[in-house]
Amino acid sequence: MEKKPVKITETILRDAHQSLVATRMRIGQMLPQLEALDKVGYNALEAWGGATFDTCLRFLGEDPWERLDTLKQHLKNTPIQMLLRGQNLLGYNHYSDDVVRAFVRKASQHGVKIFRIFDALNDIQNLRTAIDEALHCKEKPQVQGCLVYTISPYHTNETFVELAKTLEEMGVHSVCIKDMSGLLKPYVAEDLVKKLKAAVKVPIELHTHYTSGFGSMTYLKAVEAGVDIIDTALAPFSCDTSQPCTETMIETLKDTPYDTGLNRQELTPISKHFLKVKQDIIKEFNLKGYFDVNPNVLDFQIPGGMLSNLTNQLKEQGMEDKYQDLLDEMPRVRADLGYPPLVTPSSQIVGTMATFNVMMGERYKMVPKEFKDLARGKFGHTPKPISTSFLHSIGIKDSEIITDCTIEDAKEKTMEQFRDELAEKGYKNAPEEDILSYALFPQVAEEFFRDKMRFLSANRAKELLGELMNIDDPQALKEHLHQALKN
Repeated sequence: MEKKPVKITETILRDAHQSLVATRMRIGQMLPQLEALDKVGYNALEAWGGATFDTCLRFLGEDPWERLDTLKQHLKNTPIQMLLRGQNLLGYNHYSDDVVRAFVRKASQHGVKIFRIFDALNDIQNLRTAIDEALHCKEKPQVQGCLVYTISPYHTNETFVELAKTLEEMGVHSVCIKDMSGLLKPYVAEDLVKKLKAAVKVPIELHTHYTSGFGSMTYLKAVEAGVDIIDTALAPFSCDTSQPCTETMIETLKDTPYDTGLNRQELTPISKHFLKVKQDIIKEFNLKGYFDVNPNVLDFQIPGGMLSNLTNQLKEQGMEDKYQDLLDEMPRVRADLGYPPLVTPSSQIVGTMATFNVMMGERYKMVPKEFKDLARGKFGHTPKPISTSFLHSIGIKDSEIITDCTIEDAKEKTMEQFRDELAEKGYKNAPEEDILSYALFPQVAEEFFRDKMRFLSANRAKELLGELMNIDDPQALKEHLHQALKN
């Protein structure tokens, strides 16, 4: 039989810890094994994007751009892959084309070699700008378009094949089946991969989660059907709501026509390191760190990463007993909203609405702005048109319904406007990286910049140093420094 070696993309540096420990892995915890990971022979290391950008700024006190620079410095042979949400970038709103293009250019300059680009609604209009800019970056990164996989009366393997054809026409180098909730069944995967291989010429990659228990079986049937690349996670961060295990898949395919050519035993010391990292993160952030397989994900369809974060949030609010109520409410809210695939930001929007419904004891008594925006078309077209009566019931007027979200995107702030905002707040001549961080997460980034003293000009720093040298009392010195930085 003809050899068809399967390639592996490793998720230990991004989606694996996003799925199991709320994206809390620090760059310092990755550093000791980066060179070892680089030597394995992976197709790529997924290491940036997704929730990592937000978490770096909000919880870990890290600059995400500096993290990317560090990764680039240590990963000389293996491409760094990032997950990008089309017109959403890494935030939770749509951004102007100007901001989207600037972000993609800057990410490429800092070392991203593979852009995996998706849209929560599979709306092609939301992918065009990011894909086009990535295809024209001077560093010539690979560009991968995504089929966000979901189950509904409005999604079939045939509709996904049509989307793949459109992505290929747009110029992507590969197509990824992005099964963020572990919904793809083994024989359905076999059928989908065969149809994709017959319809498009670019390589097909499959990304799934173990949430439902299908993971490894789905990969095996997909491999037999001709899939080119699979996403896996090293043992300590595999399965549960994460990806199938890297070592297990290597051994499964060994001495077959699909042999990956990777050495499982070389991964043992790397996995030992990350087992300790996982234990440290669970202890530091008081996280659960593991999740039981739950076939009912086929009904509630919550992505692996969101399950991790949702559990943590419920625990913080003392609402752990409401967990099952939330899981039951999610599919009802999704149906009301036109069956969007549940992936960031739609998963958060639907999840938040379901949470409010459960907390209030009355459905849609309090409706967040983001939910209304998704319902009225601000983020694109939902698979099923939403009934006008439902829109009216949650306070949306006919005049507020949007039929072309690109018109709304054009109204969003530009890089120049974000630069001026930062200057008005006292951060003049901010580098483009910081402007982009601020554009995506204004309040979080501003607080981060102040903590890192980036609002402090060189002249003011010299003045402040002189002031501090003239203060003898330790408490007075501390108060003066605190007030100076606050101002």
